Amino acid sequence: MGDKRGPGRIELAVTGQPPAERADAARNREKILDAAARLLAEHGPDAITMNAVAQAAGIGVGTVYRRFGDVAQLLMALLDDRERQFQARFLSGPAPLGPGAPPADRLRAFLHAFVDYIADQQTLMSAVEAASPSARFTSGPYLAMHTHVSMLLRQVRPDANAAVLAHLLLAPFAPSLFRHLTAEKGATPEQIKAGLDQLLGQQP
Repeated sequence: MGDKRGPGRIELAVTGQPPAERADAARNREKILDAAARLLAEHGPDAITMNAVAQAAGIGVGTVYRRFGDVAQLLMALLDDRERQFQARFLSGPAPLGPGAPPADRLRAFLHAFVDYIADQQTLMSAVEAASPSARFTSGPYLAMHTHVSMLLRQVRPDANAAVLAHLLLAPFAPSLFRHLTAEKGATPEQIKAGLDQLLGQQP
């Protein structure tokens, strides 16, 4: 399911897009997600309950349950909206993150941009991980990132097992490890980027 953008190059479409909805259902979805985002920003992840979100959104709690099922699915939906924006940057944004740069440069730019993205979304991503530790690895956004990294690795390291290596390169971005490195070990995003460059064998 690719979109050709130039000779010999395939770019994936942004994945994880929600299906088309009726206008009222779409409005309710946005109200619920906006309310969850406000509660998260103002009170932290412990404030995210289905009842609290329903009250903040001015919507019946039954509607929230029917739309999202549980807190884990609600948090994942909130994260998915933000991750689709990040996808658009690395799939169709300007080089070197987007198309047009050599594969090694795109891979490095992706990992560096992902560090900044995780730092910005750390609270939400930690809440998603706590609510459902394995859900992230089957989500559309993670699969899109894994596919993107695998594609670049196949061009940079044709002798490597790109699928496995992509998971290993994405492993440091687990929210719990990222929080451990930054909050407990005092590593800065720039130090994490430098470490990734060393893993890639690249110089800044």
